[in-house]
Amino acid sequence: MNRLLKTLGGFLAGCMLFAACFGSATAAVPVDHQSFQEFLESFYSEAATKGISRQTYDRAFASVTEPDARVLEKAAYQAEFTTKIWDYLDARVNPLSILDGRIMAGVYGKTLADIEARFGVDASIILAIWSMETSYGAALLRTSRLHYVPQALATIAYADKRRQKFGRTQLLASLEILQAGDVNIEQLNGSWAGAMGHTQFIPTSFLAYGVDFDNDGRRDIWNSIPDALATAANLLHTNKWRTGKPWGYEVTVPVNGASLQGETKTVAQWQKLGFVRPGGAALGYLEDNAVLKMIGGDDGPGFLMLRNFFVLKRYNNSDFYALSVALLADRLAGKPAMQQLWPRPAGSLSATQKFTLQELLAEKGFYSGGIDGRIGPNSKEAIKAFQHKRGLAPDGEPSQDLLQALQQ
Repeated sequence: MNRLLKTLGGFLAGCMLFAACFGSATAAVPVDHQSFQEFLESFYSEAATKGISRQTYDRAFASVTEPDARVLEKAAYQAEFTTKIWDYLDARVNPLSILDGRIMAGVYGKTLADIEARFGVDASIILAIWSMETSYGAALLRTSRLHYVPQALATIAYADKRRQKFGRTQLLASLEILQAGDVNIEQLNGSWAGAMGHTQFIPTSFLAYGVDFDNDGRRDIWNSIPDALATAANLLHTNKWRTGKPWGYEVTVPVNGASLQGETKTVAQWQKLGFVRPGGAALGYLEDNAVLKMIGGDDGPGFLMLRNFFVLKRYNNSDFYALSVALLADRLAGKPAMQQLWPRPAGSLSATQKFTLQELLAEKGFYSGGIDGRIGPNSKEAIKAFQHKRGLAPDGEPSQDLLQALQQ
């Protein structure tokens, strides 16, 4: 793992890539029969009703002459979510994210302690969200992958009929942010759909939850880590985070217990039915309600989800996302890893083995990307190149057989 340790240092310097990639440009198709410039001119009347001055509006679009074609491509080709939970977790809860999070906990310890004291949200949870959203800010350094937010949202409002309402609402909010002076035009960048800053807030959520934690007069989630982390904590706090309580428990599922998935009972009731923590640790908060989830399927481990798990879903309404934050936060807080195994297909790789796979591909000259455990398009092309050279079927898939071939 020597190469991994070297890569961790590079990661801290911001060398990690965004996970999403944009392809070739596509042409804009207007929702109404207007040119893009006509749309921008007509939209000002709506912006004016929100108190946006003509000066702010003209500054926002002074350098915008056409839609952002990359936004249209990303919007048009949203892949169906088919990733298995173990692959999703491998890419997010791994030696890289844990080590980097512990370093960030040391660097920003005082800030995190102050945020925890004010909002009642565990520092480890905030760190885990920061990791999930932008890899502790490293993704923001890949400026070529970012979009100018007013242009991106105007593109959606203009050319994406399915998301037109979203685009118009978020565009207005982004203009409110600009007029308030929280960020300069040059820094008002984000994802193709307008998610911004270290903790990836869309404009309306920023307006609702943004916090000026460093007291410089601006809610700056782009450049101020205290503001970004406090804004994330404020979202959870406002949505009734229960201070001092866990997100839930990993449990072993008794025979026929999988049939109870989705049901709500008190923790005490689940305990009487035979649901216990692996390793014998006691369940707590016996009078609290919990929902049984088996995110890996009937053959996988079970989880009793308490209220805080569902508060995490207010950040991103995905069981995968919330569980990743929870498990990463546990590791950052010094708690043990999951004890039960996911029902991975035979021959698949563990999270650590995926790092080793990338290291070996790099050592043999097939791979030049980051050693991050994410088996994305670049890793798969490297696998295919190796397979082709060795006379193997070039399927591009990681496996135990492939790892053994690389190790020979």
